[in-house]
Amino acid sequence: MEPLDLEPGDARLARVWPVLRELRDHLSDDELARRHAEAAPQGYRVTAGEVDGQTVVVAGWRVATTMAHGRVLHVDDLVTAAAARGRGHGAALLAHLEARAAADGCARVRLDSGVSRHAAHRFYFRAGYHIASHAFAKELR
Repeated sequence: MEPLDLEPGDARLARVWPVLRELRDHLSDDELARRHAEAAPQGYRVTAGEVDGQTVVVAGWRVATTMAHGRVLHVDDLVTAAAARGRGHGAALLAHLEARAAADGCARVRLDSGVSRHAAHRFYFRAGYHIASHAFAKELR
């Protein structure tokens, strides 16, 4: 599996949405595409991995500089298709993003994970990640 960086307008993005929907199941493909179009100018990028022409893993990420953390690569989304889990695709994509972050002068990689995603948490712990903070949210509508 070779990671592919997909630029806005890339026709292969249509193959990414069904996999990303496994993580964001409340969003349609059209809504994912709309949000991507809005987020891309803000620095959101998509990297995907394919096996035999099928998307098996997807990451949405951005590089930003914050006061708290300096220059970081923040992973907004990371999901492996259910049928392809346990084969190392997620670990390979995460390692790719870590190398990209280092090459881009980032001090660290950060990500958020929903509190109920215990399997994902085990995956991140195995990959050397730790819980660094609590994220708080307030719904406005």
